[in-house]
Amino acid sequence: MSTYTLDTATSRANPTPAPMRRLTVPAIRRRKAEIAEGGEPLVMLTAYTVRTAQILDPHCDILLVGDSLGQVVYGLPSTVPVTLEMMAAHGAAVVRGSYHALVAVDMPFGSYEASPEQAFASAARLLKETGAAAVKLEGGEAMAPTVRFLSDRGIPVIGHVGLTPQAINALGGYGARGRSAAEQEKILADARAIDSAGAFAIVVEGVVEPIAVAVTEAVSCPTIGIGASARCDGQVLVAEDMLGLFERTPRFVKRFDDLAGRISAAVQTYAADVRSRAFPGPEQIYPARD
Repeated sequence: MSTYTLDTATSRANPTPAPMRRLTVPAIRRRKAEIAEGGEPLVMLTAYTVRTAQILDPHCDILLVGDSLGQVVYGLPSTVPVTLEMMAAHGAAVVRGSYHALVAVDMPFGSYEASPEQAFASAARLLKETGAAAVKLEGGEAMAPTVRFLSDRGIPVIGHVGLTPQAINALGGYGARGRSAAEQEKILADARAIDSAGAFAIVVEGVVEPIAVAVTEAVSCPTIGIGASARCDGQVLVAEDMLGLFERTPRFVKRFDDLAGRISAAVQTYAADVRSRAFPGPEQIYPARD
């Protein structure tokens, strides 16, 4: 149940959410079988702030506090410079702004790769400081022992295979993966390894569609596609991409709105009203008492 309250008289974070039970890790994992029987795919979007979480939460099964915030929020060139402190701060904000979706937080580059013990320390910190239910980490067979180590110690893990942005320096670019037979075999092996290690879901990013389908059929946990296939068990996008807040739209993104254009138009109107002294008007000022 929701355990926090907001002072709706003074806070912009309105309305106060109605208490209800959050989706749980076992409930998300069970969706694999339900989807196979014709159930609805999982819906995941990224969220980085309280207000965005409040807006997205009623419509999503999972809110991902992605390390994509490095680029989306901080204007960094990649996800590599993102820190645990950033993830913890934004993760806590998203948990405070949601009450229905399961919240998962990305483990940033350098916070988990050295050893399972390092990963546990980082993941424990994120869960303690944010109240999130799970962490997400990138990598396949090499990270399977870490996924097992975390899962055995009560830390739910979402895996991530295919195009792994934290490894962009090694990959050499953001192109789709799985075009060669060797890459196809590796992606499948990676997915099977982290599935067997206990991941309760796997993000499949930037792979040719037949491999996304093969991965979905090969693992026991739900797959969540991004630039993969509609036949994955769910889909995820960066919310700012699908809302049209950036000029560039990656191939795998469908723009469901043009918020950048609408915001620009609103600001243009505001600026004109200020310059013409039409704003503030009588409704926005405090008159002297009679």
